[in-house]
Amino acid sequence: MSEESQTQRPDEAGTGFERGTDGPKVIVAGMDGSAAAARATAYAAGLARRQNALLAIVYVQPVYAGAAAMGASVNDTTEEVADELVREIRAAAERLRGIFEVRWEFHTFRGDPFIGLVQTADRLKADAVVVGASEQAGHRIIGSVAVRLVKAGRWPVTVVP
Repeated sequence: MSEESQTQRPDEAGTGFERGTDGPKVIVAGMDGSAAAARATAYAAGLARRQNALLAIVYVQPVYAGAAAMGASVNDTTEEVADELVREIRAAAERLRGIFEVRWEFHTFRGDPFIGLVQTADRLKADAVVVGASEQAGHRIIGSVAVRLVKAGRWPVTVVP
């Protein structure tokens, strides 16, 4: 028997769903309004355009301890941030129409950014996750969202400085 006939192709192995065989179809980008997140989203948009993949931009509205005591103002502020991010993304997409086409959708909800990105990437069967490097000094001690995503080991994670 020749060596070639002994080799089994992935689709013949009976493994079912396989990620990344034909290039990424869904790329998740974390957005929090920071400069690093904006660079990460731009990088992810370029990947999505070149691969004809869907770009899923995720903004997780933070939940602050003691927010209930402060009333609706904190919730209103995070909702305003989400609305502003959508406006900026739409404006950028419109400016680049015909030059830089990318399919995208925006997801936002409240909670922990790590959990929100994991749940969204799992639900969309993401092929890759792109996030900005943390700009907060405390994350060197407790770990940033990017480090936690890498450690989760579920998808390739690109951390953009």
